[in-house]
Amino acid sequence: MRVRDSVVVITGASSGIGRATALAFARKGCAVVLAARRADALEAVRRECESHRRAEALAVPTDVTDAAAVDDLARRAVERFGRVDVWVNAAAVTVFGPFEQVPLEDFRKVLDVNVMGYVHGARAALRLMREQGRGTLVNVSSIVGVVSQPYTHAYGMSKHAVRALSASLRQELRLEKAKHVHVCTVLPATVDTPLFQHAANYTGRRPRAMPPVHSPERVARTIVDLARAPRREVVVGPTGRSLVIQSRMSPGLAERMMARQVDRTHLSREEPAPAGPGNLHVPAAGEGAVHGGWDGRRRTGLRRLTAATVLALAAAGAARRVRTP
Repeated sequence: MRVRDSVVVITGASSGIGRATALAFARKGCAVVLAARRADALEAVRRECESHRRAEALAVPTDVTDAAAVDDLARRAVERFGRVDVWVNAAAVTVFGPFEQVPLEDFRKVLDVNVMGYVHGARAALRLMREQGRGTLVNVSSIVGVVSQPYTHAYGMSKHAVRALSASLRQELRLEKAKHVHVCTVLPATVDTPLFQHAANYTGRRPRAMPPVHSPERVARTIVDLARAPRREVVVGPTGRSLVIQSRMSPGLAERMMARQVDRTHLSREEPAPAGPGNLHVPAAGEGAVHGGWDGRRRTGLRRLTAATVLALAAAGAARRVRTP
């Protein structure tokens, strides 16, 4: 598909991956429809998008947990631009904490945003795309939708659910012979976004982006590429691809490695943090940002994790050879 002049709806557009994706499509001369809870942040993104030649932008403050609000988002996109070519579900929140210490209302809120928000977006998008006979829905999952991690149970559950939702939708579209309507899933590894500063937290330790950290722009480029040439599922970053391979070859080892990595690098032992709900129930103040300031953690983390993965894969291969009669 030709990306230039496409109409693209993006949820979670006020910060992080969603904001980087909006700017990436704007640079391609697309019309972008921006959705998030924070009106002031959306307005800042709208101005930045429209600073690019040929780009048009519409900001629609939207709570994705409200199905009627998401339907209204789709309606306003069509009223303004006549169609929707690409819909990107990127809104996400998270909570850190030992399982029994996370308040149930916070647990439910993560699932409501990260799962039902995607359901609402998918229903609105696919309704339009079936009528149009074409279009691409992109659901942003995560590498933790393949390899779970401790202390982020609700987030991990939601990202597994996003993969399942995408796969089921692809199957239905195939059975309907809707061959020009596509559903793609993106699985980034750790990304340099404000998600960790905004997270609810009940661990007593300050969350940090777990190295190696990839840029939001890298994920955004992947999403733009999917609009041009849809694929069913794409892992972003060599670290994520290594973890996926490792989880298939030796799932128990992958779980153990992830647990150690989270305990050592995802939660600070030097910086205590007060308990609180973060931005789950009330949006963070300010105009938002693409980055969270974690990019300096990339190189050292990449070297360490690459070395650990190589050793783990070698150990798994040796173990299989020993078991082979």
